Amino acid sequence: MSASSQPPENPKSGSKWDLINRGSRTPSPLGTLTFVGLRLLDIPWQYHLLHNGAAERAISALRLPYTSYGPLATTGIALLDRIDLPLPRLILLAMATGSAAKQIFWQTCLSYEEFPPSAAVAVSAYNTLHNSLNSLLFVCAATSIQSSAPQISMFGSALPLPLLVGTLAYAAGITIETLSELQRLQFKQNPENTGKVCKTGLWGYARHINYFGYALWRGGYCMAASGWLAGLAMGIFLGWDLAARATTILDEYCTKKYGQQWAQFQKDVPYRIVPGIY
Repeated sequence: MSASSQPPENPKSGSKWDLINRGSRTPSPLGTLTFVGLRLLDIPWQYHLLHNGAAERAISALRLPYTSYGPLATTGIALLDRIDLPLPRLILLAMATGSAAKQIFWQTCLSYEEFPPSAAVAVSAYNTLHNSLNSLLFVCAATSIQSSAPQISMFGSALPLPLLVGTLAYAAGITIETLSELQRLQFKQNPENTGKVCKTGLWGYARHINYFGYALWRGGYCMAASGWLAGLAMGIFLGWDLAARATTILDEYCTKKYGQQWAQFQKDVPYRIVPGIY
């Protein structure tokens, strides 16, 4: 496509549902600081829920039974053992910590678009809500995987099978999302790729492969807390939301920005989110 036929370089999405000002590279240090601070605060909050009895008190207030605390983890790693959590709860805390670290890395190192404080608060609150619900689902006896799931002995603890599978899904999803975003950034930093659509690496498998990674790790996190059905339901819900809302916004934005290049990309990579399926 000739330079004269290219659409404007920085078209903005007009959708009110898009929290990011796409195409705007205005620095937003206050939004970044707000986001980093709130995501870091989620880690001690989840620890408070899982360690200090806050989740048990919340469950009791609803007149629901809660699970036993269980023996403390003995991983042999002093730093982890000093956290004083049973191994399943330690894994959930690690998921909350990993998601915060990933998202902080995204905002500070991978994203170049404007991110105002209002968006930072909304995204942080959304993630803290999800993480807190997972902690509560795990502690509540009616929804916890500890109540009925098959157990596997590991590291001196009995770990529910959905927790192990959910942990693998979480790790795979975080890796896919982060790696794809790194690949896109490296592609865009190459001056030879100015104005081009990224088709390299994982982006050759699905046009929004990072969303697949996000839905996978969110579903895995929920599965680790509340079992097979909860994890599948979360993954399906996020897949529906991303397909119906987020990818529609991005397709509109990219069509304006890349024109015929984007149309060709849709032909070359027919899958929107899940490689080989959708």
